[in-house]
Amino acid sequence: MLELLQYGFVMRGLIAGIIIAIIAPFIGIFLVLRRYSLIADTLSHVSFAGIAIGFLLGINPIITAIIASVLSSIAIERLRTSKKVYGESALSLFLSGSLAIAVVLISFYHGFNTNLTNYLFGSIVTVQQSDLYMIAGVSAAVLLLLIGFYKELIYISFDEDAAIVSGIPVRLINIILIILAALVVALSIPIIGILLISALIVIPVLTALQFRKSFQHTLIIAEAVSLLSVITGIIASFYLNLSTGGTIVIITLACFIVAFALNSYRPSSHTDLATP
Repeated sequence: MLELLQYGFVMRGLIAGIIIAIIAPFIGIFLVLRRYSLIADTLSHVSFAGIAIGFLLGINPIITAIIASVLSSIAIERLRTSKKVYGESALSLFLSGSLAIAVVLISFYHGFNTNLTNYLFGSIVTVQQSDLYMIAGVSAAVLLLLIGFYKELIYISFDEDAAIVSGIPVRLINIILIILAALVVALSIPIIGILLISALIVIPVLTALQFRKSFQHTLIIAEAVSLLSVITGIIASFYLNLSTGGTIVIITLACFIVAFALNSYRPSSHTDLATP
């Protein structure tokens, strides 16, 4: 274990991974409760197009991924609320469209290379010192906004109509939530990878929901599962020479399977997540 900490890229990966592991379930629990968890998968594909743009223009790919995912998140929410395009149709539109754009841009960049593959599947080697500063700064802002709108987000997640009647600016908060989701997705790419990031946002929350606890306890369990998966996954991927993102997601899935099995064999409980 001490040998692991002697490498700068591993330390950067661990610090970035811990930061992402904290904010991913925090945003994920609201997406899951809103039945909008597929937005993470869509935004990851949009980020893929952003990363392709970054490689083509010689710009830090994380910056272009953030810009692409944030702009697309706003457009998706506008389409969804306009009622002209159903929510899932808007997601499909952006997912397929951004993937097509990414593939075309990659062809200009003369195809895949090692760096691009690292962004697809996640690698601690991808995290540079500048990326770590960006991840820490943006994550702190995301966390502060989530805490600031915590009560409103809970209210909207359980009863959006009642929140509207109560005078809560639901549309504005929905836009803020989806922008924060876009930021989390883009920031998570170096560690988890484009193809796997939605799993870290969603699966720890699904695992925690198996315990049928209150909102706060569900969030705490999700955070614990996320942190365990990321830290163990990074360490295992280093010693076993495995893909970082894939290893983290496999551990997360294992936690879900265990929680699901335990939930299947225990008597039903009256404790409900609807009690924040």
